[in-house]
Amino acid sequence: MKTRLLSLLIAGLVSACGGPMGLLPGGKLAGSVQPPPADWAAAGEYGFAELETRPEEPYSVNIAYTVLDGQLYANAGDTETQWVLNIADDPRVVIRMDDVLYPLRADRVTDPAEIARFGKVWTRQGYFHRDPADLGEVWVYRLIPR
Repeated sequence: MKTRLLSLLIAGLVSACGGPMGLLPGGKLAGSVQPPPADWAAAGEYGFAELETRPEEPYSVNIAYTVLDGQLYANAGDTETQWVLNIADDPRVVIRMDDVLYPLRADRVTDPAEIARFGKVWTRQGYFHRDPADLGEVWVYRLIPR
C-alpha cells in the first residue's frame, strides 16, 4: 500500500512539473520557443539541459550536453536508452536551457573521426566519462536545427 501511494505521489509530481525530475523522466517541456543559435559556443563546452523526445507523446529527460566546434551534442554512450529509442522513431527533439526551448533534430553520429573528436572533449568533462571511440556501438547525436 505504501509503495503504491509513493508511486502515485511521484507520478503526480512528475506530471505536474512537465519536465524530468532528476533521474525520473517527464513529459512536455514548457518555456519560450526560440530558434537555435547558429553556434552553441555561448552554452559553454559542456553542461546540463533537458531533452524532449517523442513529439506525439512527449518524453523528457535530463542530459549532459557537449559543444564541439559550435555544434551541440548529446551522448547516451553505449546504452540504448528510452530517449535513444524515441529518436530512432522520430528525430525531432526539443532542448530546454534556461527556460528557453530550442526545436532541433537529432542526427546520430556514426563517423569514427567525428566520434573520436567528440570523445576528446567528452572525456575531459569528468573521470567517469568513457571515451565513446573505445566502445562498441555508441549513440552520440549532433543536435541541429530542423
